[in-house]
Amino acid sequence: VQLQASGGGLVQGGDSLRLSCAASGRTFSQHVMGWFRQAPGKEREFVAAISWGGSRTLYADSVKGRFTISRDNAKNTVYLQMNSLKLEDTAVYYCAGRPQHGLLSNVRDYDYWGQGTQVTVSS
Repeated sequence: VQLQASGGGLVQGGDSLRLSCAASGRTFSQHVMGWFRQAPGKEREFVAAISWGGSRTLYADSVKGRFTISRDNAKNTVYLQMNSLKLEDTAVYYCAGRPQHGLLSNVRDYDYWGQGTQVTVSS
């Protein structure tokens, strides 16, 4: 599975942004998909994950209630809707996939990674 993230940009605090991650391959629907982010000088951290069929989700506490992960298996795409953006959400956002069940939040549990898309939130 190859992943291509897009949708990043420069926004103001309180704005919304939707990231997309398009996947190649016929087994997309059999992957847990996740979003991670990495701010300058910091380690990559978990943001959200979604199950194969999309019925179950998991969020980091820092984004719970503001971000929503979703997927469209017919389009081989996973989304991250980000609302009420804060300065501390500034980071490069990466989508990732793992071909097993289980909503996990550790970087090493994901096998496939996209190239990242920059999100910058200004005051």
